[in-house]
Amino acid sequence: MPLRIGDDVPDFTAQTTEGPVNFHEWIGDGWAVLFSHPKDFTPVCTTELGYMAGLKPEFDKRNCKIIGLSIDSVEDHKAWSKDIEETQGHAVNYPIIGDTNLDVAKLFDMIHPNAKGDAKERTAIDNQTVRSVFVIGPDKKVKAMITYPMSTGRNFEEVLRVLDSCQLTAKHQVATPVNWKPGDDVIIVSAVSDEEAKEKFPNGWEAPKPYLRIVAQPK
Repeated sequence: MPLRIGDDVPDFTAQTTEGPVNFHEWIGDGWAVLFSHPKDFTPVCTTELGYMAGLKPEFDKRNCKIIGLSIDSVEDHKAWSKDIEETQGHAVNYPIIGDTNLDVAKLFDMIHPNAKGDAKERTAIDNQTVRSVFVIGPDKKVKAMITYPMSTGRNFEEVLRVLDSCQLTAKHQVATPVNWKPGDDVIIVSAVSDEEAKEKFPNGWEAPKPYLRIVAQPK
């Protein structure tokens, strides 16, 4: 079945570069980002894994774990990690899932359910749909999904921005407008009546239209 925002995230047990992982247990009571790659030793993904390693402290601050996935063996991941550190200047500091049998990719609807074949014989083109980002909440539900083509390097600063928005809107009854950044004004969601909004936002708001109520970002 296709995976959608709001669905329970699939649970699984897999080997990673940091040992075996039971996914739900590994997430614990915090947030998580799973980002997947079609093949080890590929150029764009090499830059991505290195950048994510440098950005990991920002995710740590937000109580968010990060985990990678590639349709290759853990042994290949460890060998690839040496290239990543050498060329990108950051050692991989998070687990990478070994998915040689495509099981996790299929669980997350990242590849055709009938896909098969030995990982070493499959090419990046065979695995090209396996290039997604999943933001997962403490309730183990999918909060956001982004899928990229193989030729476009992902913007992990944007993933961090999405995480900030998801965490803010999970805590307060607000939504974030276009190009929002932390600290910018936000929007009171339609489910909150004006009477309720007066209690939640006693300093008031701007309303260029009745359905567009703009308020300072809550703390």
